[in-house]
Amino acid sequence: MPVPSSPSASALFLREDEIRHGVELLFFGYTRLTKSIDDQLAKQGLGRAHHRALYFIARNPDLTVSQLLRALAITKQSLGRVLTELQRRNLIETRSGETDRRQKLLRLTQAGATLEAELFDALRTRLSQAYRRAGQESVTGFWRVLEGLVPEADRALLAELGSERRPG
Repeated sequence: MPVPSSPSASALFLREDEIRHGVELLFFGYTRLTKSIDDQLAKQGLGRAHHRALYFIARNPDLTVSQLLRALAITKQSLGRVLTELQRRNLIETRSGETDRRQKLLRLTQAGATLEAELFDALRTRLSQAYRRAGQESVTGFWRVLEGLVPEADRALLAELGSERRPG
């Protein structure tokens, strides 16, 4: 079934209804994208916060707890619960930092890497389909819009976590 096309945006500025359309697309798109992994997470007794932690740890072995805290923008207490649960399930491991022994470095275990790869595969499938339908120019534009939503103060973190890597 063909996907209905979105109305074209105004050339010089966006009216309220166009902004609302974009917000609705973000809500619906995110909900449908994450729905593709929610059942897998639920079978494990995990939620989206666990997945986000696994994702960033997979992308950045030896990620510090403070970097992860900044990336997820959740409270220290919430992150503590997430990390405790992931450790209890043997999905992550921690070790002390090389120069600062108080620093906690996070890595996925083999079981954590396997779970994260399965979850990512479901996301990749959904996003790849959407990207193919939209075309490369649209994908680049979509990335620019999302990057524009990232506050200037967080752009260094985005680069630090490798999120600005682009396919060759």
